Amino acid sequence: MQCPSCQNTDSRVLESRSADSGRSVRRRRECLNCDFRFTTYERVETTPITVLKRSGAKEIFNRSKIICGLNRACEKTLINSAKIEFIVDEIELKLHQGIRKEVKTIEIGEMVLTHLKDINEVAYIRFASVYRQFHGINDFIKTLELLKPLNKEEFASVI
Repeated sequence: MQCPSCQNTDSRVLESRSADSGRSVRRRRECLNCDFRFTTYERVETTPITVLKRSGAKEIFNRSKIICGLNRACEKTLINSAKIEFIVDEIELKLHQGIRKEVKTIEIGEMVLTHLKDINEVAYIRFASVYRQFHGINDFIKTLELLKPLNKEEFASVI
């Protein structure tokens, strides 16, 4: 590993620890030439996941887009950023474990909704309204019916 200070390639590892939920290794190093200390990260090289958008366009999977959408959906709920990171880690892991390296946005959106359904109904509805492009109250009602089935009397009292 090349020293960022003097560009010498001889260094020794002072400390190693797991990072990114065990998906990488963080190493503290010391240059044997100038004693400069620096940090490196070692990760498994994976083939990138291609996302096929509704428009037909393709782009590389970007976890920050899911995090951004989840942050908006989870505003003012009890879901914290650690839980959001956990959800995104789970989705990303599942995508990398899959055989296909091209995934439709609809599949990713459904994965997010599956996690939110068990965690928080408000966040689920918020995310679904944007992801499924709700156009009116009927779209909300249909989703609410799927989320928690009500009998006709209960449903009429809600409206």
